[in-house]
Parts: sequence; structure tokens; C-alpha cells
Amino acid sequence: MGRGAPSSHPPPWRRLLRYALLCALLPPWGTSEANEQLAEFPPRGWNSYDSFSWIVDENTYMQNAEILAEKLLPHGYEFAVIDYLWYRKYVHGAYTDSYGFDNIDEWGRPFPDLQRFPSSRIDKGFSQLANKVHGMGLKFGIHLMKGISLQAVNGNTPILDIKTGKPYVEDGRQWTARDIGLTHRTCAWMPHGFMSVDCIFGMDYSPKEIITISELLAELDRPIILSISPGTEVTPALAKNISQHVNMYRITGDDWDNWKDVSSHFDVSSSFAAANKIGAIGLRGRSWPDLDMLPFGWLTNAGVNQGPHRQCELTSDEQRTQIALWSMAKSPLMYGGDLRHLDNDTLSIITNPTLLKINHYSINNMEFHHVHSERTSKEDKHSSRFISEDLVHVPKIDGVSLGLTACSDDKANGWYMFSQHGKSDHICRNYGMQDDKNISFCLGKTIPLLTSDDIIVHNEEYQTKFHLANMDSDDACLDASGSQRRTSSDSKFPMFSRCRWHAMQMWELNEKGNLISSYSRLCATVESNNKGVVTTGAVARAWIATGSKGEIYLAFFNLDSMSRKITARISDLEKVLGSTFIRKDTCSCTEVWSGRNFGRVEEEISAVVKSHGSMVFEITC
Repeated sequence: MGRGAPSSHPPPWRRLLRYALLCALLPPWGTSEANEQLAEFPPRGWNSYDSFSWIVDENTYMQNAEILAEKLLPHGYEFAVIDYLWYRKYVHGAYTDSYGFDNIDEWGRPFPDLQRFPSSRIDKGFSQLANKVHGMGLKFGIHLMKGISLQAVNGNTPILDIKTGKPYVEDGRQWTARDIGLTHRTCAWMPHGFMSVDCIFGMDYSPKEIITISELLAELDRPIILSISPGTEVTPALAKNISQHVNMYRITGDDWDNWKDVSSHFDVSSSFAAANKIGAIGLRGRSWPDLDMLPFGWLTNAGVNQGPHRQCELTSDEQRTQIALWSMAKSPLMYGGDLRHLDNDTLSIITNPTLLKINHYSINNMEFHHVHSERTSKEDKHSSRFISEDLVHVPKIDGVSLGLTACSDDKANGWYMFSQHGKSDHICRNYGMQDDKNISFCLGKTIPLLTSDDIIVHNEEYQTKFHLANMDSDDACLDASGSQRRTSSDSKFPMFSRCRWHAMQMWELNEKGNLISSYSRLCATVESNNKGVVTTGAVARAWIATGSKGEIYLAFFNLDSMSRKITARISDLEKVLGSTFIRKDTCSCTEVWSGRNFGRVEEEISAVVKSHGSMVFEITC
């Protein structure tokens, strides 16, 4: 409920969302297209974020779109996406979380910065730009923040009634942005920019809002692909009731050009494949777990006020490994580099015909766990900088790992109130045994206090909520989200931050023993971290898939800092895929990257894979 809203009648969420969606700039469907599947295959395209951060302008966007149409559209890369903050003025003092620099109209709606996008002067929208992009055979894409602008809330702008063109009135009352903005639910990584009217998935996940947007899009007579993010620490359990309402959904944090980010995708992609989420039912078609963009070529840095100025720091082997995993996992492929500097080597990697065929047309995609490997060399020079960091990480709190999961997950159970000196002032959970005694993790239970800069209306909703404080700190509370945009290899949520009045720090304990976040409605978990050191999994990984003509795809990945010989037995492939695909003594294979023909396959496929490298085999029987 929005602050000050009458308890008897909910605020007009659907009208507000409907207006935003009806302003979409994609072309209408023709009658013959009305029942066509959306996102039948994982979408491909280009996105401005990795190369321009938030400062992309019309000229550079169109230059990239023209190259996209010329060089990548023939390979299925069709979306040209303007990423976030296209409405922000690019002037001194403006940055990713600055306040007061956004262009909003009299209804509180953002419109493109007219200095950066001069063609928007005609309608304060992107229709002119979108028409040009559509004319190239491409599809126009745009990033939208969830929620409502803080500037609109502070300016108390009226809400537009799209039927009358006048301020929205209900029950004799004119509604404004201040009525619906939830001031205690600001965007975790952009608190000075947006707040909820309820970033979207993962720890900032709002199922009702996602479903509402999806329902509104389903009513429109135009094809719109719905992609949601950020998606930090997403699990298949969280996606269970969401994937059917979208077409793409991020399952990791932001992916950048370092090996730690690339290698962090192996476990999460495997879990979504095992849960049969690849190509599952989606909005008017299919949905695809999204491993984020391909940060190759000419790039910028995260969140800076600077365009492309440096080369990708991944080696060629690491780039091949990334797109091989993305293709085997059937992730959307969104190129992030400045296409004006696209070199032939990078072009050949992202347009490899076999990898693109796997990405769109393969089935039975899954991690293949029956491989054997051994080191064959000393440490490879190009990866020596990673050896002490890749294989282990140190957990956060004395060997205890905190996380969030769906409340239906068994790991979410077991929290209880612990009374001491007659006061129920601790929330605890047992997580292990030592010397036949339970080992418990406890947090101090406190009532949230308002500070001088907190503005909120007390109501019954917050009567049962409490803060959970770190026992070793006077002012550190358990926080169910993050203070900044996260990369895919960053530490897991939740974390501790300065205690304040915010839904991210409010918790409740139910009778089932679930510790529920008021912000995301997810539940807290706690686990032992095995004396403070956790391995990140096997260094030799493999994936398999099958093609439309009966071919088998087998990919080897070496996550080690040294070369490894990796082996897969044909008998194990047969166990997993069945005899339908494997006919012994009749199979031959070719390695995709090198083009080398390995000839007839008998008992096993074995190859030496470089550090951080990959080999992809196409097997025909």
C-alpha cells in the first residue's frame, strides 16, 4: 500500500503499469502473427552497457546498430538495446546514483535526455529512433527501472489517467506519485533514483509485480520480449513461478571480463538445466535463463561516466570458453563491446556457426558429470594471477554462510526465538553438531527505530517486524539486499549494513520456523562453511546436448590454472543419452574450434585442454 493510501482501496498499480507498457515503441502484430511464439529461441543482440555504461547517445547507438545490422544480423543478432539511465542529463555532477538530473514530464514519467537523443524532441520518446532501427531489420530494446522516480515522488507529480488524459481520480481523490511511492523500499543499488510501487529478480524479487507486467504485455497486440534482471543469487526454486511470465531472466549478477566472473556461471547454469528451465514455457512463448552479456571487444568499466576505452581482459581461450558455455546452456547471447571496434577474431568467436546452431537448435542440454581429468603441465602463464583466488574463497562470518532461498525450501526451516534473562531478544538457528551438542548461529532481535531522516507512517504492517543485529557490532543489521550492482562472482546476500528503517532490514519469524525478509519475501538460511574454506567445485567440467539430426555435442571446460587432460567414456555418454544416440563403432567426431577431425570414436574421447580453455566436439554416429 502506498503511503497515505486508504486501507479500503488499493492504489492504481495496474493503470500506472499499463500506461508505461502502452507507450512501447515496437511495431504492432499483423493478424497472421498474433499466435506466433515469442522467444522461440534464445534471443541475440547488442546492449550498450558494457561499452558505454549509462552515457550512450543517439549517434553512437545508431553507429553500433548499423554495424549490428551489417555484420551480426545474418547470424541472428537482432536486438539493439539501450541500457539504463537514457533519461539522465550527461552533465557535471551526474552519475549512476545521483539525484536531480533526470528528465521527467509533468506526470513524473522519464523521457530521453534531449541533448543525448535529439530525435526525441519530436515526441519526448524513442519512436524516431525505433523506426530507424526497425527499418534496418533490427528490433529496438530499452532498459526500464522498476518502480517510480524519486524525483517524481519528491515533486508530488500527478498520476496520468490514460483514459481521460487528466490526473487520475479515485474515490473523489486525485492520486500523486507521493501516494504510491514506498519510501522505505528504494532500489538497493540506486537508492537516489528509484523506489518501489510494490531491481526485479533475485533478492529484489517481486512476483506480483512481474506477473502484473506480464499480464499487461499479454493483452497487447504487439510482440514484446520481457527480460528481467538483475538476478543475483537466483535459484530454480525462485524461478519456479516466474519463468512462465517472462522470456528471459537473469540468473547471475553482472558479468564482466574477468575469469572469476566467467567461472562462477558453471554451477548456476547446471542447476537451471537440471531443473528443466532451459526453453520452458514463457510469456507468449518460451523463457530462457540468462547468463548476462558477452563482455568482449572494446569496453568501459561498471558504472563510470566514460565510454569505451579499453580492450577486453579475457584471453581468447577464456572468451571461447564463455561463449561455449553460454551456447551449451542456451543462454541469450547479447554482445556488449563497441561494435565500431569489432575485430575479426572476436567476430569469428561470436559467430561460430556450430556454437550458434547449438545455442538455438540443440536439446537435452545438461552438465555431463562423468568425466575424468589430470594435470598435464605446470601453471599456465596467462592464468597465474588467478591461482590463489579461483579455487577457494573465505566465507563471511566465522565459517558461517548466510543466504536467501524460497521459503518452501527445507533449508529455510529451523529458526527459533531464544529467550535470555526473561527476554525474547535473540533469533537463532542450529547448523551443526560438535561434541554431541548443537552449534547455533544467533542474531540480536531489536525493534527498528526511526532516525531523523526517516519518514514513514506507522501502521499494522510493521508491528511484527524487527531488526536482526550482528552481536559483535552496535550498528550492523542483517540486510536482505545489496547497496550496489553486483557482479556474478561477488559474495552472496544477505550482508550486514548500518541499521536503518528500510524493508531490506525488516524480518519476521513465522510459526514454521521461517525467517522472512519483508523486502523480498524470501527466507534466510545459514550453513557451516567447513572451517572457513569452501572449494568452488570441479576444475574439469563438461556439458552435453543433442542436435536436430541426431548429432551429439560434448564440451570440455578446464577451469584450472594448468592444462588438463579430460576424458569422457562412450559408455557413460550412452548411459546418459541412451542407445538411440550412441551406436558403437559407427561414431566420428570433429572439434569445433580447431576444425580437427578426430576420426572414428571407439571407447572414449580424450583431449588436452588449455588452462581456462574449452573444446567442443560434434559427434555423428
